[in-house]
Amino acid sequence: MRIVAGDFGGRRLKAVPGMQTRPTTDKVKEAVFNMIGPYFDGGRALDLFAGSGGLSIEAVSRGMAAAVLIDRQYQAIKTIKDNVAVTKAPERFEIIKGDAQRLIAHLATQQQRFDMVFLDPPYAKQQIVKTIQTIESLGLLNSGCRIVCETDTTADLPTLIPGFELVRRQTYGITVITIYQKVEVEA
Repeated sequence: MRIVAGDFGGRRLKAVPGMQTRPTTDKVKEAVFNMIGPYFDGGRALDLFAGSGGLSIEAVSRGMAAAVLIDRQYQAIKTIKDNVAVTKAPERFEIIKGDAQRLIAHLATQQQRFDMVFLDPPYAKQQIVKTIQTIESLGLLNSGCRIVCETDTTADLPTLIPGFELVRRQTYGITVITIYQKVEVEA
């Protein structure tokens, strides 16, 4: 695994040891950023099931100002810290160990808001629609926020989620990338 492009492009990333976390392949990561960017002019990213941190690190490398990375697994947090160290810009990353569902409420109390959200939960425990609705109801999303969901082919995410439009859905082998964008409701 590596950082594909941007300020940190070409630097190698570690994968989380063991079988509990599956890293996003460089091919899929590059395809994701071609769909959503490929480069950004500031903004903040939230990675709720960060794993190795590869998606958020790539987003910051490509111009996001900062990223918050959350994972509950000790080995994942250790790997994220190692991978962030490779960037030599640790001040642009906030790494939090804990359960994503519990921590989003904490982020709301800090009045944090995001322009990009990465949702790549364990395939067996996908509650993506519920998570999107929760982060929206807590006011964590800026207008136009894009939500990038990585699932397997059995997830079958809906085309319609109230307050969001489906921007794109693409399949890469057993991996499906679904991108939603927050839309503003006219008063």
